[in-house]
Amino acid sequence: MTDNPNTSDIKSTSPVESQRRVTGFIFDIKKYAIHDGPGIRTTVFFKGCPLQCQWCQNPESWKQEPELGLRTGRCVRCGQCVKVCRAGAAKLNNGQPSTDANKCKLCGECVDTCTAGAREIIGQKISVGEVMAEIEKDTIFYEQSNGGVTFSGGEPLMQPVFLLALLKQCKTNEIHSAVDTSCYAEPQIIEKAAVTTDLFLCDIKHMDSDKHKSFTGVKNNLILDNIKLISRTGKEMIIRIPVIPGFNDDKANIEATAEFTSTLSNINRIDILPYNRGGTEKSTRLSADLKLMQAETPNDDIISSIVEILEKYGFQVKTGG
Repeated sequence: MTDNPNTSDIKSTSPVESQRRVTGFIFDIKKYAIHDGPGIRTTVFFKGCPLQCQWCQNPESWKQEPELGLRTGRCVRCGQCVKVCRAGAAKLNNGQPSTDANKCKLCGECVDTCTAGAREIIGQKISVGEVMAEIEKDTIFYEQSNGGVTFSGGEPLMQPVFLLALLKQCKTNEIHSAVDTSCYAEPQIIEKAAVTTDLFLCDIKHMDSDKHKSFTGVKNNLILDNIKLISRTGKEMIIRIPVIPGFNDDKANIEATAEFTSTLSNINRIDILPYNRGGTEKSTRLSADLKLMQAETPNDDIISSIVEILEKYGFQVKTGG
């Protein structure tokens, strides 16, 4: 995997109505989220990510294009999907359903015919106007809770034209916006996003670049440089540390993370996110053969020790997002 991030062209500013016609790829919109920034929020999950973290909670976000998902536990083995699949991609061999990803045309006929809901298309192309229509339904909750919208993923900065149009719409409508990002992107994209973003949620996964690459597919140099860049813009930022036993939960790495973070300005707090195996179950629904790790959820003693280290550096710490 290359260490160069996505460098999609960023077009000049468009009139408001043209911006609402800009399209991108997402895989979910979650309402009433409370762990993706302040207050009650709507979280829009972008599809596509330049990292492949071995503990990923959303492996369905890796590919930018839509893909077919299969929940084998729901399948009733009726064989209707096989009958309607003109591409011959849907299979039922010895009672076991599967999909040939090389043949699948994503026509959706197998999804439509599956009364058990075992087959699904993950991801859709959607316009800024359509996303904003969903966001605007919940403005009363944002106003009452000081909430807003969070653009997450995947990696929202992989689709800069789409993201920037959404951020501008939120700014126009006075809706608080947050970007939940790995910070693996061209600096010019970060700079443009910072103009209209109210809050950045930035992951620091590991301070050692080689170990970072071993577990995510990319080195961390660009990520740390971009976090410094966001700090220089004066934008509010929350640092998030996914706690992965055996990867980044040792004292030396946590202290190195705290030391780096202490050089930044405008840090609201540090969130520590204990690992769970939710992404492993999701990965079984995808046609791609993903190799996710299966670590243990960190125990209370590990989390407490991490909190203690971070608090000694003067940080406000929140556990669980």
